Amino acid sequence: MTKRLLIKGARVLCPANRIDSTMDILLESEKIKDVGLNLNVTENVMTIDASGLILAPGFIDLHCHLREPGFEHKETVKSGSAAAIKGGFTTICAMPNTDPVTDDATSIQFLLDKAKVQPARVLPIGSATKNSEGKELTEMAEMVEVGAVAFSDDGHPIANDMLMRHALEYSSALGVPIIDHCEVPSLFTNGQINEGWIASRLGLQGIPSAAEEQMVDRNIGLAKLTGGWVHLAHVSTKGSVESIRNAKELGINITAEVTPHHLTLTEDAILHGINQEGAYKALNENAYNTMAKVNPPLRTQADVEALIEGLSDGTIDIIATDHAPHASIEKLCPMQEAAFGISNLETTLASALSLVHNKKLSLNRMIESVTSSPAALLKASNNKIGQLTKGFSADLTLFDLDADWIVDVDQFVSKGKNSPLNGEKMKGKVVLTVYKGQIVYSNISKDLVSK
Repeated sequence: MTKRLLIKGARVLCPANRIDSTMDILLESEKIKDVGLNLNVTENVMTIDASGLILAPGFIDLHCHLREPGFEHKETVKSGSAAAIKGGFTTICAMPNTDPVTDDATSIQFLLDKAKVQPARVLPIGSATKNSEGKELTEMAEMVEVGAVAFSDDGHPIANDMLMRHALEYSSALGVPIIDHCEVPSLFTNGQINEGWIASRLGLQGIPSAAEEQMVDRNIGLAKLTGGWVHLAHVSTKGSVESIRNAKELGINITAEVTPHHLTLTEDAILHGINQEGAYKALNENAYNTMAKVNPPLRTQADVEALIEGLSDGTIDIIATDHAPHASIEKLCPMQEAAFGISNLETTLASALSLVHNKKLSLNRMIESVTSSPAALLKASNNKIGQLTKGFSADLTLFDLDADWIVDVDQFVSKGKNSPLNGEKMKGKVVLTVYKGQIVYSNISKDLVSK
């Protein structure tokens, strides 16, 4: 008989059910058996004393890069899933920028087969156009039938207006979104970082805010025209937030995400990152931090404040990691040659909690943005996830709100060690992750566990 798991005395936070109270939770046969006060089970049970800890539904990431197939030196489904559960994520959605591109039913099935043996739920996002080239739509219906939950050309915006219109019309009939990287490539050439004084100082081509904002407005217009569902990836500017807010007030079918790095870092990280010594200084006298190079780029403090406000008031729906692991050689190089992206599945919780500790975001809204809100966007998924409800999948994250720790990328289980937070003191850490009723990650004291 399968042993049951009883977690007692945690501060249970479940935004979907408006729960914020000290409670117990009982898990049995991959499902949540009961949630309540003073649950007592004496036979065939493992009990964890979670007093002083916070228990939430397993976190959900709508946007990450697992790199397999084709780029296994950066990440694999196995290593990415391991990084996810260490960070408290029990469900992750894999972007299609693989080699070959995930653009047909066979490639969707390949990912799902790989995911079967992983300690986290991996859901595939299919490419919206063949080979993500922006020329011809993929067979979306066939991919949804196999298990695709959304469509995106990932880092390639669907620039052709008519093609994007058809993509929205096609996908809307399937009940899934088109996730678009909002950027007008013709507004810059070989952009590296945010267009501004730092780009000028370093002599680097900048990426202007207008490049994102113009595409955001285009997508809003097409969503209004077609009634289709556009999900805006990694929003980064104040102007984008304002456009999204206005669109939602008009009832346009649009959702949006923001990353932990765009919420907590500015373009100053390019110059003042923790890792600006040593190897970086040897590469360039300006000692810029290639670990802070992302696309869209880190912006200004005014943009960060607008993003936090947008997340807080629901204009922005969710936090998504945009976990983008790279091999060291792809970051330890001149800025113009460095890859875009941050490996952050293992630091997202602490980054998001910094906003809570600084009283810029409520803890309830933060938890909602990585649990019930992304679950609501996964309409193509039949999994009962994102809330602590009887009969739902027993996916849980237990964390210590006040645990102090130092980021050490050498301790990452992700293959990607590329983080501008290396050496940074953080507060808030996952101590236990449960997926389908099984403990898949644990850093909890043995004294708190009884069998």
